[in-house]
Amino acid sequence: MPRSLKVGQEYITKVKAAVQRQGYPRQKDLAEHLRMSRDTVRKFLNGYAVDYLNFIEICDRLGQDWKAIAATDRISNDIEARFEPYADEPEVEGFIDVERQPIETLCYQTLSQPGALLRIKAPGLMGKTFLMTRVVNKLRQEGHRTVCLNLGYAEQEDLSNLNSFLRWFCISVGELLGLPNCLDKYWNEKLSTSKMNCFGYFQRYLLPQAESPLVICIDEVEQLFNHQVVGKEFLVLLRAWHETARTIPIWKRLRLVIVHSTENYIQLNINESPFNVGVPIELPEFTPQEVQALAQRYGLDWEMAQVNQLMTLVGGHPFLVRQACESLQRDSHMTLEALLQTAPTEAGIYANYLRRYWEILQRHQESLQALKTVVTATDKVRLEPKQSYWLSKLGLVKLVGNEVMMSCNLYRQYFSDRISS
Repeated sequence: MPRSLKVGQEYITKVKAAVQRQGYPRQKDLAEHLRMSRDTVRKFLNGYAVDYLNFIEICDRLGQDWKAIAATDRISNDIEARFEPYADEPEVEGFIDVERQPIETLCYQTLSQPGALLRIKAPGLMGKTFLMTRVVNKLRQEGHRTVCLNLGYAEQEDLSNLNSFLRWFCISVGELLGLPNCLDKYWNEKLSTSKMNCFGYFQRYLLPQAESPLVICIDEVEQLFNHQVVGKEFLVLLRAWHETARTIPIWKRLRLVIVHSTENYIQLNINESPFNVGVPIELPEFTPQEVQALAQRYGLDWEMAQVNQLMTLVGGHPFLVRQACESLQRDSHMTLEALLQTAPTEAGIYANYLRRYWEILQRHQESLQALKTVVTATDKVRLEPKQSYWLSKLGLVKLVGNEVMMSCNLYRQYFSDRISS
C-alpha cells in the first residue's frame, strides 16, 4: 500500500458529483462531517495525493469503491496542490446552471471600472460562487488578472492575529497570481505597521506586475465576523484601498469583490466600513422563468404548472431546485409528483441534506427552540437578533425587516415533523 493515493483523472467529475448526491452541499460540509481539513478534501476531489487512510475514508463516505477510482501510478504524499480559484466548490466544473441576468451584467460592468468595489450578499447555496466564477472568467478572458480567495482557507491562528492574517492574505494573493513570495523583502515589522506593510506589498509588488487590472474576489468574508479585531482592521483596510484609487493611479488597477452570506456583525464607523460603499448585490432566489430554463437544461420539458409545483415546496432556492432536476434527470422512472411527496421525509432526495441540519440544530438547543417558534407560527415572527442571524446564516429562515419566516415549505414540513415527534 502506498503512503498516499489520488483519484484518477477520469473519475474526478464522478467524485465531485457524489458530494452533493450524498447530501453535502459543499466540499467544506463534507470536510466538517469527516473532521478533516478542507484542504485534504479539496486535494482529494481535484486529483491530488492524500494520505491513503483519508482517501479510503472519503471514498467510503461518498459511496465510491476506492480501489476502482484510485490512480494506478504510485506517488509520494509530499506533492502539494496549488490553490485554484473556487476549488472548494462543486459548482464550478461540469455544473449546470442558468444565467442570472441582469445581475451578471451589472457585476461585469462594475468590475470593468477602475478602483471598483462590489459587494455580494446571499445565504449559503444561493449560487454566489457560480455567479462570480462566470463574471471572473469573462474578465480573465479579456486580460484582467483575477484572484478568487476563500477566507475559509485561513487558519484560526491567522484569523486571531492581524499581522499573521495580512501576511497570509498577501502570500495567498501572490500564490494565486503565480508570483514568487517576496514578503520578506517588503515586510518590515520593526519600522511599520502590518496594514502599511500590506499596503506597500500591493503597491510596490503585486499591482505593478502588469498594467492590466487586478480583480480580487474575497469569499466567505463572514469568517471574519467572529474575530472582531482582525475583521475590523481588514475591512477598514479594504475601504481605504477603494478610496485610495481616487488619488493614486496604480490603485485604479485594483477591483475588489466582497462576498458574504450574512450581515456585517462587526461594529464599524460609517466612514470606515466597506459595506456602505461600492455597488451592492443581493442575490435572489430563482424566478419561475429561471427554474423552467434550468429544468430544460437538464432535459426536462416542463410547463409552468410543473415549475409551480416544485416552487410551492422549495421556492426558488437554487440548490434545492437543482437537486430536484438532477434527480429527475438521473432516474427516468421517477415522477415529479413522487419526488415532491417524499421530499420532506427520510425516503426523499433531500434526506441527507435535511438530516445534517437537524444534527446541527440538536447541538444548538437555543436555535432549535427559536426554529420551533418559526415553524409553528402562521406569520412572520421576531426572534432574538443572535438567533435570527444564525438561522438565516444556515438558510433556514428569511429575514423580513426585523422579523423572520421559514425559507420554504420543505423546511417547514421536515422540521415540523421532527419537532412534534
